Amino acid sequence: MAAAEAPLTGVAWAAAPEAVPAGWTAITVTVEGAAANLGKGFGHKGGGYLCVSGGGTQAPAGPVVTDVQVLSDRSPQPAGYIRAPEFPEPRPGLSRKKRLYVKLLPLDAAETAVFDVKLSSKSKALPHYMKIGEMGSFAIWCKKAPVSKSSPQPVPKPRTISAGLKQLSLQPPDAHPKSPPARCSIKHASQHESLYDTSNIYGLSAMDGVPFTLHPKFESKLSSGSNAILADLNVKSLADIEKEYNYAFVVERTAAARLPPGVC
Repeated sequence: MAAAEAPLTGVAWAAAPEAVPAGWTAITVTVEGAAANLGKGFGHKGGGYLCVSGGGTQAPAGPVVTDVQVLSDRSPQPAGYIRAPEFPEPRPGLSRKKRLYVKLLPLDAAETAVFDVKLSSKSKALPHYMKIGEMGSFAIWCKKAPVSKSSPQPVPKPRTISAGLKQLSLQPPDAHPKSPPARCSIKHASQHESLYDTSNIYGLSAMDGVPFTLHPKFESKLSSGSNAILADLNVKSLADIEKEYNYAFVVERTAAARLPPGVC
């Protein structure tokens, strides 16, 4: 894609093509290919040339040309216009019948600008160009177009949370939320927490407080001595006892986990 064409930044006179300073370009030929020496119309014996600055594809850093006018020496200078500079500086006492005026504006303030200047014979018509006047045996044309300005990058607006979404948020509305009033809490025993922890009242065993009583089967042998009692005893391991009885203590566990009435 071709780069956008930039507007002109200046229009001036030059006594000769070699007198044009750096950054300026002299218009040395007309659109028909003839020499574009304005001759006596410029006021110098050696003639004169129009020259321009800017254009091309590089964006201008300063003001741009928004209009060019060719007026007679008897016409007053238009408001907002300056006389076109001359290279080298004009000698005092020189007179010319036509004068060139240029209007400059900052790029941001310009709606349209001059993008090109051409010379032709007076009988020639240039499409898309506007004739601004005549000087000597030449007609002066300029090409105007709207100024393309780079649009600023859009700034995203901060996103706000509606009142409905705030109600669904899990975060408290205040930075330092007030602590809730004290309530009676129930401590649930976890899977790895012992139910028989005697450090609190809820860890009591179901056998606590039950008195020990010897079975009547062994009362008759109590007077025969401890050996007789021990002879009939069958010693079992913990695994044998758990296998034989296989009691899950569901009732006891439920009773131990249940709160006594009137605590809360």
